[in-house]
Amino acid sequence: MTRCAGRIAALAAGLACAACGSALAPSNPAVTQYDFGPAPAGGSAQSLRQSLLIYDLSAPAWLDSPYIYYRLAYENAARPLAYADTRWVASPTELIASRLRGRLAASGKIVRPVDGNRASHALRVELDEFTHVFDAPEKSRAVVRLRASVLGKSALIAQRTFSVERQASTPDAEGGVRALIGASDEAVDQIVAWTVSSLKD
Repeated sequence: MTRCAGRIAALAAGLACAACGSALAPSNPAVTQYDFGPAPAGGSAQSLRQSLLIYDLSAPAWLDSPYIYYRLAYENAARPLAYADTRWVASPTELIASRLRGRLAASGKIVRPVDGNRASHALRVELDEFTHVFDAPEKSRAVVRLRASVLGKSALIAQRTFSVERQASTPDAEGGVRALIGASDEAVDQIVAWTVSSLKD
């Protein structure tokens, strides 16, 4: 009888430990995070003649988050989906704004909204699309679309939409991330060149 009771106690203890182990084990897989990496090397931009205020980038609420979105265009292109275990370290608006400010700072005097300084001109950029689009299960591309406006003291000087697409090397989250970074850097280069050109006069 004593032996039987001992076995039951040992079994109960084993089950309790197993329950403890499963409770402590993480229920979700680890999330992989990405940023844009080092800024690409390139030629210096033309010089800005005027001080430029760069507003924080804006985006639709669903894009203004660290989630990495994709679309299955061959099924339903109007339905954005988020990768479950992959994230940006910050929202795309923050990552693109950092790249843009870095490139423009190398070409002239830029002013941040929080500085409270006055600038002769301002640049406002809106992010309209930032997704990994699958045209087929094994074929995908990054789509980045931005709308930029150069503003004077009291009037709009110029406005333009920049749309860049880049094929993904692999049909997965990592391939989409690499393509989105490349497309973003290309779009930033275009915006910088256009902004400097718009402020030449």
